[in-house]
Amino acid sequence: MTPRSGKSSSPSRLWPRLVGLAVLAALAVVVYEAVRWPDVRLMAVRAPRSTAFIDRYRATERQAGRSARVEWTVVPYGRIATSLKRAVVAGEDTSFFWHHGFETREIKEAFDRAMKDFGLPRGASTITQQLAKNLWLSPSRNPIRKVKEAILTWQLEKALTKRRILDLYLNVAEFGPGVYGAEAASRHYFRKAAAELSDEEAAQLAAGLPRPSIWHPGVGTVAYRGYVQEIRRRMERLAIPARLFQ
Repeated sequence: MTPRSGKSSSPSRLWPRLVGLAVLAALAVVVYEAVRWPDVRLMAVRAPRSTAFIDRYRATERQAGRSARVEWTVVPYGRIATSLKRAVVAGEDTSFFWHHGFETREIKEAFDRAMKDFGLPRGASTITQQLAKNLWLSPSRNPIRKVKEAILTWQLEKALTKRRILDLYLNVAEFGPGVYGAEAASRHYFRKAAAELSDEEAAQLAAGLPRPSIWHPGVGTVAYRGYVQEIRRRMERLAIPARLFQ
């Protein structure tokens, strides 16, 4: 009689079990994400009650023992000055009205810059991508997060008009620490409604979007002031019909 081995399982029997466990884990992740996945279509008719970025800011402030209050007022698209719409598009996404959520030229340039700097790509996000990130994701550069952002961007472009996407973005974008949306930002920095913003004031708000924690009206750094002037120049060169901002 052949003696039995002291090992309970051979490698040939162990691999199928490991593969099975991996498949079950992957299915669990898919089900978990599917249950939590936002219904993007609702954004066509509903204003968000909060955003992932606002929730994150509030949680951070609570953990630090500070007030979790934010300044945020959602207003209709028509109550936001055209000057701010133009400034934001000029600064963040000049091809906004023509692309389908992704700007391939900007992505290529970002990758080229990244290769020169030996870093990960930056600065290729369209307004639609930024909206997806602000509403539902985090500022993490995790590859999984980027995949989610891409899917949500595609869904936003499919379900919403360009006007509605810009409307939502202007109402949820961070314009300073604890300051979200055009109306709150306008009242916080200029003591006026978003409908009354001048070109210069709009440029100051738009210039802070890349770094809202340190760039916003009232900041006197050379880099920020220089970018405000760059936004003004882009606004003057922006060849987009006025009707698209109405």
